[in-house]
Amino acid sequence: MPSKSTIMNIYKLSIIVGAAALAAACSKPQQMTLQTATIAKTDISEVVTATGTVESVTSVDVGTQVTGIISALYADYNTEVKAGQLIAEIDKTVLESTLRSANANMESARLTYEYTKTNYERDTKLHDKQLISDYEYDTSRRDYLVAKANYEKTQADRVGAQRNLSYAEIYAPIDGIVISREVEVGQTVVSSMSVANLFTIADLDHMRVIADVDEADIGQVATGQRVEFTVDAYPNDKFAGTVTQVRLSPTTESNVVTYEVVVDADNADHKLIPGLTANITIYTLEARNQLAVPVKALNFKPQDFGDDAKLPTVAAEPAATADAGHKCVYVLRDNVLYPTTIEVGIDNGVYAIVKSGLSEGDVVAMDYDVEADASAGPDDTKSPFMPSHPKDKKKKGGK
Repeated sequence: MPSKSTIMNIYKLSIIVGAAALAAACSKPQQMTLQTATIAKTDISEVVTATGTVESVTSVDVGTQVTGIISALYADYNTEVKAGQLIAEIDKTVLESTLRSANANMESARLTYEYTKTNYERDTKLHDKQLISDYEYDTSRRDYLVAKANYEKTQADRVGAQRNLSYAEIYAPIDGIVISREVEVGQTVVSSMSVANLFTIADLDHMRVIADVDEADIGQVATGQRVEFTVDAYPNDKFAGTVTQVRLSPTTESNVVTYEVVVDADNADHKLIPGLTANITIYTLEARNQLAVPVKALNFKPQDFGDDAKLPTVAAEPAATADAGHKCVYVLRDNVLYPTTIEVGIDNGVYAIVKSGLSEGDVVAMDYDVEADASAGPDDTKSPFMPSHPKDKKKKGGK
């Protein structure tokens, strides 16, 4: 059995061998390379996401201004109606009786008015000839004026009774679909301070989404921006819309501030219905089929790593840029970097639109990278402390 000192010496030798192997692995030859990108046309965009509720642009509560019993309903849930179409009727018995009474009162007032008018005109002539007293003349004039006022009142009463009778027939105010019906035949509806609601009719051809946008994103949202959204009812369909309004009134809930954004969308196939939850994507920045340069290339600065680095040389010092819209990039041609001033437009943090200064196919420098030298061959250095792979054991055993 080996002594304790022998075991310690073997352990120290193993540590020395492992350290030497690690040093050999770290000393493997490496080379510096230049990362480049080729200028090409692409689409860039920047988006803001939010959730909202689908509702119709035009929704009307149809009610009645008279009290009565529902005698007939000509529309139900999901009924498509046209503007001016009869959709319900209220029993007209009481209303017709009121109208007949108003007609009778008006006729009686008319007869009284015409009688007093004739007397007044006769008494006026007699008074002018001083054939009657002032008292008789004043009395005749008063009776005439009272009869005239009463006649005008009965005319107004008749107009009101006629209008109330017309209210017994309920017509659709817009083209749309009945999404709510609040009454049944035989039910009494009472008109008081507010109009009794019978139906809700919505125009489902034109819908909108009321979305809640976070305060951190609201500054990027503006009217006219393109919107895409989905609803859980049709997860595979994408609906298109446009931002039509950014409401400035904030809503605070659980210390989170949001603003309402209105998105209008066509709904010719009537897939969208009120109340659906929409997941919207607002394209706050968008450019299609435009030359673009990586933003990383705008920040590239050449460095000197010595002659052994075998990197492209720099042709000249860059010129000073005139403003923030002009940037300097380094174009690679024949292993030489040429500083080039370009004009850039919008960017999404990854790519920037090139307005001028570069052409499609130009190669620009982005950054430096360190890569292992492939000519040095594979690294066979292995730590003595690493366990061998089962396949290696099979190879050694000849199996």
